[in-house]
Amino acid sequence: MSKPRPATTPSVLRAVANPILHAGMWPYPANSIFNPGAALLADGSTLLLCRVEDRAGHSHLTAARSADGISTWKIDPSPTLTGDGTPEECFGIEDPRITRLDDGRYAVCFTSYGEAGPSVSLAMTTDFATFDRLGIILPPNNKDAALFPAKVAGRYAILHRPSCPDAGGGIWIAYSDDLRHWGDHRHVMSARPAGFWDSAKIGLAGPTIQTNDGWLVVYHGVRNTAAGSIYRVGAALLDRNDPCHVVARGREWFLGPATPDERQGDVADVVFPCGATLIGNELRLYYGMADTSIGLATVSLPELLHWLRASPSE
Repeated sequence: MSKPRPATTPSVLRAVANPILHAGMWPYPANSIFNPGAALLADGSTLLLCRVEDRAGHSHLTAARSADGISTWKIDPSPTLTGDGTPEECFGIEDPRITRLDDGRYAVCFTSYGEAGPSVSLAMTTDFATFDRLGIILPPNNKDAALFPAKVAGRYAILHRPSCPDAGGGIWIAYSDDLRHWGDHRHVMSARPAGFWDSAKIGLAGPTIQTNDGWLVVYHGVRNTAAGSIYRVGAALLDRNDPCHVVARGREWFLGPATPDERQGDVADVVFPCGATLIGNELRLYYGMADTSIGLATVSLPELLHWLRASPSE
């Protein structure tokens, strides 16, 4: 068989208003606002559950809502979700990823940070005002997790990123019947060899998106350089029926730090999405800019899928 023709890397359009949210807009003192989970609400408005780092260096989550998903944000006057004070969350909670399930509930996966390191916690909500906290579902060291929006072979499924000094960071999948107990862990995708843009580690950017071509995975990749780490964004497709199988994976990144707000901040050279919304064929990526503020970038879903279809599985 002949190799597929190379496709042009999908073009990305940044919002003119970037950064769309920052600490100067916050109703209470904060050091930085970044790495938001995203959800479309029933009335068509957009909710971002933002990571807010306080001046002690600990993080919590606060909701911001906008009718158009770009401007005129209404921000909760106090933290929406905080650490529970246990040793497992004594350093705060971070980097939420929001999945709307078939039953209408929103599943919020987030990183609990405590004395033993980062772990994955889950909370359920219908209104982002009250939460049913299921606690830690994946122990340290683990993060970058999100539920699939639909069951896979009759079970809930989650992508996550366990890590250890010997194996580095790769994306895994696990399954559950009740959202509390997870098993059947299998490896899905690894960081690439040294020299690639995603060679140091990779992690899920936001929940998977179901398409006719398979499960779309947008992920961040890290490359270590002499000047430090660079965080960029790429994509892959997983098989619709067996998401352990990578159908296609873009060889290149399609979103990387380029503007001053993305290249300079608390952590330089970082674009870090935790959530996205799909409006028509427009995929809106909400991302942390240099761990300091929040930006918005859009990409055409058909263009992104066309690029991936022309990419080999790896």
